[in-house]
Amino acid sequence: MSGDHPEQDRAPDDVPPDAADVPAEGPAPAEGPAPAEDPAPAEDAAPADGPPAAARRGRRDPLAAALIGVLTLLLGFAFAVQVRSTDTDTQYAGAREEDLVRILDDLTAQQDRLRQEIADQRSALDQLGSSDSDSAAALQEARDRAEALSILNGSVAAQGEGMTMTIRDPATGITSSVLLNAIQELRGAGAETMQVDQVRIGVSSAVTGTPGNLAIDGQQIEAPYVFQVIGSSQDMATAMSIPGGVVSTVGGRGGSVDIVQSDRVVVDALRPLDAPQYADPD
Repeated sequence: MSGDHPEQDRAPDDVPPDAADVPAEGPAPAEGPAPAEDPAPAEDAAPADGPPAAARRGRRDPLAAALIGVLTLLLGFAFAVQVRSTDTDTQYAGAREEDLVRILDDLTAQQDRLRQEIADQRSALDQLGSSDSDSAAALQEARDRAEALSILNGSVAAQGEGMTMTIRDPATGITSSVLLNAIQELRGAGAETMQVDQVRIGVSSAVTGTPGNLAIDGQQIEAPYVFQVIGSSQDMATAMSIPGGVVSTVGGRGGSVDIVQSDRVVVDALRPLDAPQYADPD
């Protein structure tokens, strides 16, 4: 059958050469490189099996920002710790030489006081722990306490720094409350013991009567009323002169107050002690 249809047995290479050169009917193709001859795709072109490069860079940027933030926080924390630990050194480094000398002197004096207190405490402990001096030390301590209590309750005479305050009452306007307030103000200013005229003031002292006819603990007193007080003279004088205080109150009632400070004031009026009716030493 090859003889009947020879054109079907012809190989493509059998096409006459001139047939390839004959253009097909229709418009001529535009000049330029054929589509098959286009250059290779650019390097930034996305491969078929992965996301685009811009997307990968977008995911890396937040991660880098987070790492930078963490490192910044750690650096700030370390800097804060360093500043806090060197704050005192920086303060001293910026101080003047006179200030440093003063600080050193204060520290040295404080150290000396602490050493002296330690030595005193050790000495007292040694005295109390010694069998030979134990009884004598305890006896002396008891005597000192008894003397202090006797001064406070008015059973013994006393002397020391203080002041003498005289309240004059020409208009007979000074009441019992004015004198009681003066006693309380003096105690608040640090008075350790006092007497008014010849009456020793105690913890339970009471002022009674009417103007011109006043009494303390039942003993009559007359104007001018003289207070002899032992304590800090400056503090007590200041307390008497404050606005609305004793001096102002007495002046408002037609009287006057004279205060004389002294290094030696004698309080010799004695206060009898009441024997306890129910209490016994334990």
